[in-house]
Amino acid sequence: MVNIRIPATSANLGAGFDALGLAVSMYNYVQMEESDRLEIISEDGAQIPTDENNMIFTAAKDLYEVCGKRLDGMKIVQTNGIPMTRGLGSSSACIVAGLVGANRLLGSPLCTDDLVNLSAQIEGHPDNTAPALLGGIVTAVFDGKRVHWVKQEVFTKLKLAAVIPDFELSTAKARACLPKQIDFKDAVYNLSRAALFSASLLTGKFENLRTGVDDRLHQPYRIGLIPGANEVFDIVYAHGAYAAYISGAGPTIMAIADEENEFFAGKVRFSLENAGLGSWRVAELKIDNTGTEIQDE
Repeated sequence: MVNIRIPATSANLGAGFDALGLAVSMYNYVQMEESDRLEIISEDGAQIPTDENNMIFTAAKDLYEVCGKRLDGMKIVQTNGIPMTRGLGSSSACIVAGLVGANRLLGSPLCTDDLVNLSAQIEGHPDNTAPALLGGIVTAVFDGKRVHWVKQEVFTKLKLAAVIPDFELSTAKARACLPKQIDFKDAVYNLSRAALFSASLLTGKFENLRTGVDDRLHQPYRIGLIPGANEVFDIVYAHGAYAAYISGAGPTIMAIADEENEFFAGKVRFSLENAGLGSWRVAELKIDNTGTEIQDE
């Protein structure tokens, strides 16, 4: 039995569309072992596929095929701490869990780079899979064959607050609303801000973060799919957030605040209720620098 802990991730970080991602302290837990039949259990009662369409199993099967092995069955036990289709990397967590677990069951034939590449090939882009696997903040480029990545551990006096609505937003729908072409000025706008965000986060110039998350490639188009999002942005900034952005494809809004901003999450929660957005929940998080862990077996 392999026991795995996989962090949630927050991708894009505003201007870093499909290139930047951050691991955060919200987790899925997965147990895996080989079996002569397929058995998938949801420990927390979440509705998950219990057949061969389960993403953990399909990722594990892909890795077995890469290694020239056949996988007929497996016992998988999931505890789903990451809410699904909320822009927090739940699908990537499943893919990474399947790959990491299968790799360990086979004696770890694949290295970290192999797992980063394979997870991106399955997901289609690395902005969630890479930080889920590696932890920290990850800058990644997928050239269609392999991922070129840099992980940086983040030790800052910051905390995160994920403001999570009670409705879902599929990645497919969130991508379908994006334009097919963009203006040259918008490309320059995003490039400069994505670079500013990373440099400012890692050097402690937090006053730059609000500018660094400003975006013209995806957030202006997606915000209309998230009722209440504008009010959430106003609320978190009113309570002193350094920055806020749509996490991944949404609908979660991620806020970044100073760790000395006492009761930030509580104040945001209270203001949401007063604004008629009491169905949104607030999860106070930290940056996870470890990534996916195999725990005591």
